[in-house]
Amino acid sequence: MIERRLAHDQKVAPRGAFVKARPVAYNPRMSIHPSPAGSGLPFALLAAVAIQLACQAFKVVFYSIRERRLSLAWFISAGGMPSAHSAFVAALAVSVGLQDGFGSAVFSVACVFALITVYDAVRLRGAVAHHARILARLAEKHPDVSLGHLNTRLGHTLPEIVAGLVAGGALAVVAWWLFLAA
Repeated sequence: MIERRLAHDQKVAPRGAFVKARPVAYNPRMSIHPSPAGSGLPFALLAAVAIQLACQAFKVVFYSIRERRLSLAWFISAGGMPSAHSAFVAALAVSVGLQDGFGSAVFSVACVFALITVYDAVRLRGAVAHHARILARLAEKHPDVSLGHLNTRLGHTLPEIVAGLVAGGALAVVAWWLFLAA
């Protein structure tokens, strides 16, 4: 097959001549889709940001019920269930995959970005949160040392990460189906 292709190319254009690229067949999945509500922003970005905000809002409701008081601080917190960071990057990757194809280069970039973010959420920020809890306990034992307010909501557990990935991916599929699949 390759030999026939090479022979065909040599017959069509002499060696060293500039050959125009062949036109690619139209693929509606690879085309640029209009953004929802005519915002001009890419669907993948809108979906990812909306899902990030939805996860943060869910944390406010979940932890307010759990703590039996309104806890608005969870809206801007970096920890908790589900991981909004994981949901954000999962939604971005899935949205890009649905729009541009799961075999596209831009989907590969989105996946690598997602993996780096998830790794950071589990390993680095988890370690920082662990150290912050240790410092808080030490500060309790030594009231003469002033540390100020120490935020211990920095990292995520593995179940929080998995919940964020599942929520982000699933909500991205739902958003795609609602806004662009028709």
